[in-house]
Amino acid sequence: MAEAEKFQGFTPKTVKFFKDLKQHNKKAWFQERKAVYDSEVLAPSRAFVTAMGERLVKIAPLVNAEPKVNKSLFRIYRDVRFSKDKSPYKTHMGLWFWEGPGPRMECSGFYFHLEPPKVRLGVGMYCMPKPLLAPYRQAVADDKLGKALERAVKKVSKAGYGVGGLKYKRVPRGFDPEHPRGELLRHDGVWASFEADIPEEFYTSDLPAWCLPHYKAMAPLHQWLLEFTVREFV
Repeated sequence: MAEAEKFQGFTPKTVKFFKDLKQHNKKAWFQERKAVYDSEVLAPSRAFVTAMGERLVKIAPLVNAEPKVNKSLFRIYRDVRFSKDKSPYKTHMGLWFWEGPGPRMECSGFYFHLEPPKVRLGVGMYCMPKPLLAPYRQAVADDKLGKALERAVKKVSKAGYGVGGLKYKRVPRGFDPEHPRGELLRHDGVWASFEADIPEEFYTSDLPAWCLPHYKAMAPLHQWLLEFTVREFV
């Protein structure tokens, strides 16, 4: 097997591909440019996943960085079965690095998103699977576990990162409506994010080094979620 290609950065053609796709989201247009997608999106994405994974082990020792579609690379094809929007393709690039005992989308992890002219980094669980929601609420209500999550949220927020996941208008039934962690009880996910204009490093081998400090600053949420999911799955 040939040695995996080293990450040298994405190119302006990567960005142009997604800008153009947003204007021409049709199967025929995409098929004519499939070779561009393969060379300017898929190939550097695979190399980036490998390079980023090598960095992430410093803060997530058992992180999964698998340079394959439906592993660390999200499919570009949209699921349009239940959507009024029948556009066949996603107009962004999504990459996912997960850590934990469950299936990849039922674990906390680290996310990289390109949607010109922005990039976005995320850490945590965007939406918990239903079987984890009740245990999550019990953990939030628990004096020790809940306070630990509260500290993680404060630490990440104080570092300047947005914390999301709030969904419900009311504290779930069975919990004190005036619970001191009522807002966290109203979450269906816990995640932090950072958005910026596409940096110069996007076009160089320095992109993983640019990402790592942001992932590290948001990692307290991941650590709490990792410990929580390990406790529930194992």
